[in-house]
Amino acid sequence: MASNEDVWFVSSSIKLPPFSAVRQFPIFSALPFARHDLSCHLQRAKESIHGFFTALSGRKWGRPPNFLCSSSLALVRPEPELNLRRPQHGKEAEERVLISEVLIRNKDGEVLERSDLEAAAAGAIRFSRPNSALNVREVQEDVHRIIDSGLFCSCMPVAVDTRDGIRLVYQVEPNQEFHGLICEGANVLPSKFLEDAFRDGYGKIVNIRHLDKVIKSINGWYIERGLFGMVSDVEILSGGILKLQVSEAEVNNISIRFLDRKTGEPTDGKTKTEAILRQLTTKKGQVYSLLQGRRDVETILTMGIMEDVTIIPQPSSDARKVDLVMNLVERPSGGFSAGGGISSGITNGPLSGLIGSFAYSHRNVFGRNQKLNLSLERGQVDSIFRINYSDPWIEGDDKRTSRSIMIQNSRTPGTLVHGGRHSGHGGLTIGRVTAGIEFSRPIRPQWSGTAGIIFQHAGARDDKGNPLIRDIYNCPLTASGNAYDQMLISKLDCVYTGSTDHGSAMFSFNVEQGLPVQSEWLCFNRISARARQGLEVGPLRFLFSMSGGHVIGNFSPHEAFAIGGTNSVRGYEEGAVGSGRSYAVGSAEMSFRLVGPVETVAFGDYGSDLGSGSTVPGDPAGARGKPGYGHGYGMGIRVDSPLGPLRLEYALNDKFMRRFHFGVGYRN
Repeated sequence: MASNEDVWFVSSSIKLPPFSAVRQFPIFSALPFARHDLSCHLQRAKESIHGFFTALSGRKWGRPPNFLCSSSLALVRPEPELNLRRPQHGKEAEERVLISEVLIRNKDGEVLERSDLEAAAAGAIRFSRPNSALNVREVQEDVHRIIDSGLFCSCMPVAVDTRDGIRLVYQVEPNQEFHGLICEGANVLPSKFLEDAFRDGYGKIVNIRHLDKVIKSINGWYIERGLFGMVSDVEILSGGILKLQVSEAEVNNISIRFLDRKTGEPTDGKTKTEAILRQLTTKKGQVYSLLQGRRDVETILTMGIMEDVTIIPQPSSDARKVDLVMNLVERPSGGFSAGGGISSGITNGPLSGLIGSFAYSHRNVFGRNQKLNLSLERGQVDSIFRINYSDPWIEGDDKRTSRSIMIQNSRTPGTLVHGGRHSGHGGLTIGRVTAGIEFSRPIRPQWSGTAGIIFQHAGARDDKGNPLIRDIYNCPLTASGNAYDQMLISKLDCVYTGSTDHGSAMFSFNVEQGLPVQSEWLCFNRISARARQGLEVGPLRFLFSMSGGHVIGNFSPHEAFAIGGTNSVRGYEEGAVGSGRSYAVGSAEMSFRLVGPVETVAFGDYGSDLGSGSTVPGDPAGARGKPGYGHGYGMGIRVDSPLGPLRLEYALNDKFMRRFHFGVGYRN
């Protein structure tokens, strides 16, 4: 790839070193600059420096000094056992020789062409000064300092006997000028990153110290992203071309191993291997990423059928790749459960709203993570029997589409719309038989969509189970005038969720269309939306929410939007503000964490039917004197629990009526 400016970048084919070479350079360690035999270079340099002082010592006894040719030093950091900074011991190390002159020259003994390089070398030395007495250790130190400046690939101390005394000449060989880059093996490293890293060095002498920083930045890029990659080799080719060899460990094979829950020994699993593998974002041929591996572990755990998941990288038969072994511990696939809860739809009586439940669930039908749930909930008035079968990922679909089939028989209080003061029907309930199928899939990050079709058979009954067509105010309880309304509904939901935190941004939009397949079936269009936004200011957390909706066409009166209650306008009974064809509700909360899981909250709610109460068939809200709008405010305590937040709130409405609200879970 050619740079837009002056630096020449070349993308080469992948050439990874043998696996043994990769292992000697761990991904989290600093890398050498080039491949040299360090011990050989340093030993020759050491012998040359010792010979230098031996030659100088010969002058004391009348012997002519020898011309010393020291070996070049390698472009690698000294290993501990050969560190030039280690002081020498003995008579030879302590003996000093008087130096009359110190010069910096090229390897041929001539003046350097570039004065800045000469100044850099001269500025690096510490002990070697004219008319100074030097020993072996001090010369070693200065040789090391010149090399450590990063601008020279070799340095030879040479002694010349002159008429004025011993002249010490450091013969240096500068590195080449940088004119291009060849990078092999970097499949995921962006070319732009390399261009930016090397651009400033074009046309300049290669500085090994700067090169070391660039290599560390490249390795840091891999580490930050959890990728198994590193610079394994660097060479400076003729013409000033720098060659980088990058090693990236690609995924060779992914194997699944099931472990026994009690013994931890390998066992046969009930889950199909393909049901696990299709959940993974890590695929064969990709550079293995630790971060991606962690996300895959979390994804498998959210399936709900695994108790423990670990991914272990192992060496592959191909030295350039890595094998992944996924250890899985399965949960029991099914069982019975019982519990209880609270329904906000019943508000009268000391035991109002209490519900008991019994359920059977199978989490892993056919070993494909498909789920079957049968549940029964029973309260004072409420009762729901539900059969639900869901497939979180339809086989053969590449869009992660899920499917859910549901059959439900429910009986819920009719007090939300047809209750209130002087209703005359304390035992009025709405019975519904519902069956449908829904398909859901991610649309884009943080967005999901659901489409489905549902058939519903619904009508009102009294407390003895007898069908009702009108209430005590002679308001109709069905839209068709029959004992039951029947409808075929096509629905579409679109949901945005900022994060799993309830205080984050959320938006939901829902459209339902009644299809008049038969003449007596209802035809209507219902649109509703909800939005929520959280904001933190120091220790305070603010939460703002709004919801609204509208219905066009012929619909059952008990399906009107009910306003008021624990999840609507607090300070009012359920549905006591109004029930309309349209509605809007807004809420603002401010919470403060007290201690541990306990927090206090102050809130204010407002709701209105937007003047649409009279357009509901029979005007049940007008007959009961519901105001159609209202507000409430108050304070409360919330405690985090495994079931969700436990909410106890005290509210005062605009009619100066006070009311306690208790709920489990977040406000809708």
